[in-house]
Amino acid sequence: MPDPRHHPIDQRLPGLLRAGGRLRGVFNGLPSPAIVEMCGHAGFDFVIIDNEHGSADLGDTEHMLRAARAAGIIPVVRCFAADIPRVLDMGASAVQVPMVQDAAEARALVDMVRYPPLGRRGAAFSNRAAGYGAFGGDAHTACSNAGVALIAMIETPEAIGRAAEIAAVDGVDGVFIGPNDLAHAMGHGSDWSVAAVQQAISAGLSAVSGAGKCPGIIALNPADEDRYAAMGARFFANVTTSLITRAFVAAARPAEQATARY
Repeated sequence: MPDPRHHPIDQRLPGLLRAGGRLRGVFNGLPSPAIVEMCGHAGFDFVIIDNEHGSADLGDTEHMLRAARAAGIIPVVRCFAADIPRVLDMGASAVQVPMVQDAAEARALVDMVRYPPLGRRGAAFSNRAAGYGAFGGDAHTACSNAGVALIAMIETPEAIGRAAEIAAVDGVDGVFIGPNDLAHAMGHGSDWSVAAVQQAISAGLSAVSGAGKCPGIIALNPADEDRYAAMGARFFANVTTSLITRAFVAAARPAEQATARY
C-alpha cells in the first residue's frame, strides 16, 4: 500500500481557511522551484504560484508544486479557468481565479474544481495529484473534494458589490480582493491607498467575512496586515519579487532610503 505521508496533495488549506487564524504567504511569478522552497523554509504558510502574471509554463508549475510539497508549504496556483483541470491534476492544493464577477461565475468554477456529486470535474488517476495511480480511485476524488480549496478573486467595484453572494456559493473557500486592479477599475490608477478604494476594500472584506468565508488581500508590510485584519481579512499575501528587489536595493545602496514601489 502507498504511504499516505507521501500523498502528492497537501490537503491542509480548506481547514486552515475555516479555522479563523491569520495565514501569511506570497505571490511568486518567478518560474523557480528554488524560490518556492525558500518560501517554505522561511516559514510562510502558503505560496501562490502566479500563472496569471508570471512566466511559468505548466512544466515549471508542476516542478514548483513538487518543491512546495518537499518544503512543507501549501501551494496555491493563480490561474485562468481554462487551466484549472491541468493545474489540479498536477497536485495544486488550491486554485485562485482572477476577475470573478458574480455568483454564476463562482458556481461555474466550483463545477470545474469539484468531482461529482459536488461538481463536474473530470476524473483521471494517472496524474501526479493521484500519485500516478498509487492514490487513485474513490479515495482520490473524496480527498480532492475535501482537501483542495477554491479562492475567487474580486477586482472590480461590481464584484465588490456582489462579494457576499460570491462568497456564499457552496464550494468557494475564500475570496481574495485584488487591490491594484480594483483601484484601476475605480479610476485611481495603481493607488489603492485612496479613501474610496480603501472603503471598497473594507466593504468587500466585511461582506466575505459575513458570509462565513475567508477574506484575503495583498499585505506588503505588517501595518497593511493589521489594517486589513481589522476589516476582517485573514489570508494575507506579499510578493516575492517585491521582497527580493527591496533586499537587493538595501544591499546595493545601504545608506539610501529606497522610496520606489515594487
